[in-house]
Amino acid sequence: MTSTDSATEPSAKPAPAGDGVRRRRNRRWGRAAAVCAGALALLFIGTRLSLLPGLGGLLGEETHDRSGPAVLKSIQDLDRYEAAAGNFQVVVDLEKDTKFVPDAIRGTRTLYVGAGTVSAYVDLGRVTSGGVTVDKERTTAEIRLPHAVLGKPSLDPDRSYAVSKQRGLLDRLGDFFSDNPGSEQAVNKLAAHHIGDAAKESGLTRRAEKNTTAMLRGLLGSLGFERVTVHYGTAGS
Repeated sequence: MTSTDSATEPSAKPAPAGDGVRRRRNRRWGRAAAVCAGALALLFIGTRLSLLPGLGGLLGEETHDRSGPAVLKSIQDLDRYEAAAGNFQVVVDLEKDTKFVPDAIRGTRTLYVGAGTVSAYVDLGRVTSGGVTVDKERTTAEIRLPHAVLGKPSLDPDRSYAVSKQRGLLDRLGDFFSDNPGSEQAVNKLAAHHIGDAAKESGLTRRAEKNTTAMLRGLLGSLGFERVTVHYGTAGS
């Protein structure tokens, strides 16, 4: 009697546990890549549509002003007579470097055009009790006023702009995580400083005193004064 051995097929080996995890991870990354590609495609299509006539508003940007009402904090009475104002413009080239670090890694350079005005005024509130002398006939007046002074420079945001700004890698990352990326506060202050220095050399205060004298002569002349003399500076100045 012969016996035959039954042949048994080898059972399939179970897949390693790591293969399933990798497949699920690859599927997640694939879906994320597809979402990113779709977002980029929509952005590209929206940019192209905005260039076509009549379709610019389809995917265009909208601006909503949700600012609250302005609140009056205080009122200040002014006794000054602003007699002249100068318009100035300055090109600011501000560079910040870090020692022993290449500019491509850490450093900024900003080219900025700052435009603003500086006013010159005479403080009429500083006129003393003896600063105005009138003769008995009220035809001649002599007035002594303080010298004209310059106000603070005021930058015009509509005429001020950054021409170029170069930033290192670390500075770009800092702007990305900052609440106020690309702040131009430093160049604004520097532009105002240079404009103030230029105003001091411009003769603006002399122009303001000349205009103030003309204003007072015209005003007192309409009241019947025939001769009006204006002096600037306190006694002994």
